[in-house]
Amino acid sequence: MILSQYLAELKNIRMLTREEEIMLWQGYKENGDLECRRRLIESYQPLVFKTVMRWRLPETVMLDIIQEGTVGLIEAVESYDHTRGVAFSLFAVHRIRGRIMNHLAREDDSLLRIDSPLTAGSSQATIADLLVDAQAEVAAQAEHNYLVEQLRTAMERLPAKEQQVLNGVYLNDCEPKELAATMELSVSHIYRLQKQGIRRLRGMLSKLMGNW
Repeated sequence: MILSQYLAELKNIRMLTREEEIMLWQGYKENGDLECRRRLIESYQPLVFKTVMRWRLPETVMLDIIQEGTVGLIEAVESYDHTRGVAFSLFAVHRIRGRIMNHLAREDDSLLRIDSPLTAGSSQATIADLLVDAQAEVAAQAEHNYLVEQLRTAMERLPAKEQQVLNGVYLNDCEPKELAATMELSVSHIYRLQKQGIRRLRGMLSKLMGNW
């Protein structure tokens, strides 16, 4: 498939209504309906393209990166828990980005020099700079990995809405207004959930950080 064909197919994808999406998740997760799985993957393909476009990629590698992002989307569909109340788009973007960055990290240095969304505007930083420092001492890296894992575990223990807000604000660069619209809440409620989530995280991690 060439890029123009892919873009043409994207234009034909219709966004699911909330009711349709609920039915598809129930059909796939509760009844094992693979047609529901296929429709979910197809319907969220624009999310892959939107994520890929945040990198300044040459067209010659675009399709490879889209393919990697699609694998991340498929993994997200298969592991998503539709009963937790977290928006799938917020959940899936982590898998999509992870697959893309892992692919870029495996490629040659010319691909690693492509600016990522987090380094746009910087002439020096590269995707490689965002990855684990290969020269870091093993002990220091192990310490970092442990802290990251503890934070991830603490995040998973938050109430679903607080988790969704913190993921949106700090990991997905979502504006409060965007989150408010997605979650059907007021902006002030979004700010309250953000503060509550941070307070809970601090409480769960205070003992760990105090001993670190």
